Amino acid sequence: MQLVLNGKKMNCPCDHLEDLKAAYGSGQEIIIVNGFATTENLALKEGDEIYFIPKDRLPPKEALEGMMCSRHTPKVHQKVSAGRVAICGLGGLGSNAAVYLARTGVGHLHLIDFDTVDASNLNRQSYMVRDLGQRKTDALARQIADINPFIDVRTDFVRLTEDNVPTILKDDQVICEAFDNPDAKTMLVHTILEQWPDKYIVSASGMAGYGDSNAIETKKITSHFYICGDQTRNAKPGRGLMAPRVAICAGHEANLILKLLVDVL
Repeated sequence: MQLVLNGKKMNCPCDHLEDLKAAYGSGQEIIIVNGFATTENLALKEGDEIYFIPKDRLPPKEALEGMMCSRHTPKVHQKVSAGRVAICGLGGLGSNAAVYLARTGVGHLHLIDFDTVDASNLNRQSYMVRDLGQRKTDALARQIADINPFIDVRTDFVRLTEDNVPTILKDDQVICEAFDNPDAKTMLVHTILEQWPDKYIVSASGMAGYGDSNAIETKKITSHFYICGDQTRNAKPGRGLMAPRVAICAGHEANLILKLLVDVL
């Protein structure tokens, strides 16, 4: 029968996965069959897609891309890998959303922030002690390279303003607004909607404190503008920003961005 093994078509005399593993594997792999990891001795069928992914090293780009394509389904992965997303603000929302998008294989990520990592960020943002004092754009780009070095990452260490937004964001399809400053949020949303009515912007408002996970929602405001959060629980003295609830909201933003890339764009 004909199979696809690590992205290459081959004629295979094996009837079961264990036979294929004995013939072509090393015994130290994760085995992905038609998009799902398995340890079972499955019966092989014509056209099955199988990937042997080594546990201790990065596979070649073609194998990693093929595995992700298999896991996401080809149509979905092709759209995701072609996606161009800007993350504006790399704090608790933006840094986590960027990591989720990277793990999902979004092919082009544009990271924008003007701040450096400090110790107060470690309670909720996707940074490590080794990143302290580093530009957030650089620290997050290195983290994404550790997740998937084949993603195209562009960085801008800059404060976005009404004047520079048109130049900096002109090549991005979806804009993830992840600022912690209300005035900056308003500026970015209004500038995008006024100057680029064909771009999508995903914003966030209200994710402070703890509890009320189900109160965080994704709402469609206009045809190209969405807000994630509960829109009420903003940070204030006595109600700070904590990792779980911030990450839930970042997940909402990332999940919506993926939906836009796959189902709309």
